[in-house]
Amino acid sequence: MLNRGHDLIYGGAGVGLMGRIADTVLAGGGRVIGVMPAALVDREVAHPGLSDLRVVDSMHERKALMADLADAFIAMPGGLGTIEELLEALTWAQLGIHSKPCGVLNVGGYFNNLMAFLDTATDRHFIDPNHRTLLVDSEDPGTLLDLLESFKPRQVDKARWIHHMNRDQGEDP
Repeated sequence: MLNRGHDLIYGGAGVGLMGRIADTVLAGGGRVIGVMPAALVDREVAHPGLSDLRVVDSMHERKALMADLADAFIAMPGGLGTIEELLEALTWAQLGIHSKPCGVLNVGGYFNNLMAFLDTATDRHFIDPNHRTLLVDSEDPGTLLDLLESFKPRQVDKARWIHHMNRDQGEDP
């Protein structure tokens, strides 16, 4: 990441996996932007050494600002918040709200079940095959960055997809 000239934009905490990654990027001379709701800053969770800390009023504002600042989205192994933010970024891409690449760092196969779920949903016609291509994955950070940097979003005609879904379900369009 550092040798590619990318900034790190994340939730701004000084703890956990992302806090350590922020430390590493900062130690290497990189720029790190944190976005955190005021309620969490007040609990002294904010990273004290960020290049830029943006304080917002709510989690909704946090996600919107992070999405606006980002050129791509990467999820690493995490919990419910990680999954929620990843799926929201994918949904926004599907709806055409942004055309930024989304990826998962699939360390130790952590996201294998999610990827299989998306494949099943695509096979059963709940996800357009073009939308399935919106999420890329790799176990290797360099390979994942290569995939994100070369990503070309496919435009999907939502009306065509809805017509296709209605036809598959035996409904008249």
